[in-house]
Amino acid sequence: MKPILIRGGTLVTADGESRGDLLVVGETIAAVGPKLDAPAGARVIDAGGAYVMPGGIDPHTHMELPFMGTVASEDFFTGTSAAAAGGTTMCIDFVIPGPQQDILEAFHQWRGWAEKAACDYSFHVAITWWSEQVRAQMGTLVAEHGVNSFKHFMAYKNAIMCDDETLVNSFKRCRELGALPTLHAENGELVFVLQKDIFEQGITGPEGHPLSRPPEVEGEAANRAIRIAEALGVPVYLVHNSCIDSLEAVTRARLEGQQVFAEVLAQHLVIDDSVYRNPDWDTAAHYVMSPPFRAKEHQAALWRGLQAGMLQTTATDHCCFCTPQKRAGIDDFRKIPNGTGGIEDRMGVLWHHGVRSGKLTPAQFVAATSTNCARIFNIHPQKGALMVGSDADIVVWDPALTRTISARTHHQNIDFNIYEGMEITGNAAVTLSRGRVVWEGGQLTTERGTGRYIKRPPFASFWEAQNKRNALAQPTAVKRS
Repeated sequence: MKPILIRGGTLVTADGESRGDLLVVGETIAAVGPKLDAPAGARVIDAGGAYVMPGGIDPHTHMELPFMGTVASEDFFTGTSAAAAGGTTMCIDFVIPGPQQDILEAFHQWRGWAEKAACDYSFHVAITWWSEQVRAQMGTLVAEHGVNSFKHFMAYKNAIMCDDETLVNSFKRCRELGALPTLHAENGELVFVLQKDIFEQGITGPEGHPLSRPPEVEGEAANRAIRIAEALGVPVYLVHNSCIDSLEAVTRARLEGQQVFAEVLAQHLVIDDSVYRNPDWDTAAHYVMSPPFRAKEHQAALWRGLQAGMLQTTATDHCCFCTPQKRAGIDDFRKIPNGTGGIEDRMGVLWHHGVRSGKLTPAQFVAATSTNCARIFNIHPQKGALMVGSDADIVVWDPALTRTISARTHHQNIDFNIYEGMEITGNAAVTLSRGRVVWEGGQLTTERGTGRYIKRPPFASFWEAQNKRNALAQPTAVKRS
């Protein structure tokens, strides 16, 4: 590959802004500074009037996910390509073993599917059951495969839901391994009962979905997971916080000094629960995801949580199901496949509604869309940084570029867009994935299989200290004479 000099832009990192140039040689950043000279044969990209930022990292996606009797329509090539069009250059997807499925077998299955990816990726691995085999294989995943986070679903009873016994065993194992437990926090037992009650009341359409998963369901599970983590002395990461109830649990814990990290989805910041009352069944069904969209006061609280640093990362939970797939629940909202798209639009939506509105600075935007994720999941400064030696995952961001979001023009493999008709200002003008230009001038140039699996090492320092403290806290047996 030819060297690339990105000249004359405003370099934005999580720490601030500066004017300067950036030189890419091969797959990495070779130099950062003012008025850099272009090497012989280098391509020069004029970034005047634009921001130059680390490529986005989406910490929560589901490509090709087998779920609720179907398979998500987005595969690893189409999904990572759509991501690049929006300025995202890496995703962390989920390996989700079925009940009693060998978790190493599932991991290799997902790795095979992901070989077609066009940008870099990594995996969280879900713990959906417990045994000594699972315990041992978690160790193998950390030591040999670079997995440092394990997902736990507190929802989806009779499918992939973890009971408290599994949570406790898995959290303890994460503490031993230096891995981070992540949580889908909804009380699955309560959801199961509420779904049954609401359906039996004759509410069968998409409007039944949010009624069966009120904020209290999420708040209870979030608080329970956080308290379990506190008792066991292990950090915890809560995915897709959607409401005041879970945000309050996170805030309380963080203010008490507990190591709790939390994520918010871009769509939960800007879409409210009125979408479920759309008279068109197909439209309403496309917004069925868990946790659901909430009343407007929750969006305001989530923005405040992001601004205050109580929520550190932004994601999409990108899990696409087309209209015929959603219609599996035409007579029963409980059978509508849960999931929405958004990987292409996350950064543009956050810029327009966050930075342009004054809620976030450009540096806060970079932190929330890239750097915080890289730091939490232990791949910084390889990712999420504009530093010499970092991977050349870079987006040249045009703050004046305007577009109207639509399923007719997006690159996601789904026949619906949850932001349909939204006009946004601020978009990716050029996206580089490890030094390759994959998006420029409105054109995708991604190639199948050029994405690379990124290993994430375990976290040694905190966990070793915590394990030592736990050992010292054990009561000492009294010797009897």
